[in-house]
Amino acid sequence: MLKENYFKTTQTLLERVYLQNQSTIERLGPLMAKSVADGGVIHTFGSGHSEIIGREMVGRAGGLVCVSAILDTTGGFIENLEGYGSELAARYDRNHGLRADEFIIVISNSGKNCSPIEVANYAKEKGLKVIALTSVGMAKQVSTKHSDGKKLHEVADFVLDNCGSMGDAIVELREKGKAAGPTSTLAGALLINLLQMEILDQLHEMGVEAPLLRSQNTEGAMEANRALARSYQGRLSKPL
Repeated sequence: MLKENYFKTTQTLLERVYLQNQSTIERLGPLMAKSVADGGVIHTFGSGHSEIIGREMVGRAGGLVCVSAILDTTGGFIENLEGYGSELAARYDRNHGLRADEFIIVISNSGKNCSPIEVANYAKEKGLKVIALTSVGMAKQVSTKHSDGKKLHEVADFVLDNCGSMGDAIVELREKGKAAGPTSTLAGALLINLLQMEILDQLHEMGVEAPLLRSQNTEGAMEANRALARSYQGRLSKPL
């Protein structure tokens, strides 16, 4: 019973996610395609569980090669230590480069924690455009942990809304007050792949061959992928 409820509810949610974010994705597509065509990198950051969504784009067969992730080796354990997110971004910047006119996708379901906010602010200071991937509804119900008083969606240039519920669970259990069935990973993965599809559409319209990774399980793919990655030498978090 619970699995059927979860399946049906998530189907409805994912359709809502698609429709609600369609106009934002269509605005972003041409801008990000131009950046990619100019040799730019798309950066991602997610603290804690949100890192999974950022990693979905990195070194992914069927995805763009020019995606690189800022990784938190603590797994989000100290994400609310003020200053830590800024230092993470600065170290990544020294190693891989955060360049003006590139894009960064910062992922945080609640949008209230310090590290994602600080990474977003650091990137903005470097001239990047910040895309927040968050639950706007949840963010509006919680208080920020950062002393500047802002939440992630309030500092971003663009917002992708995963349309999630408070607490990231959509199936009510028999025990009163308890819920299960998270949706932020499902919705987040859908959103970033919809965004990539729009970028690919725009690159085609521009007459630019997309720097697209192939599955290493197919003939000649490893060599082709490595040849693509040479254009981004030193800029990608995952070597090919």
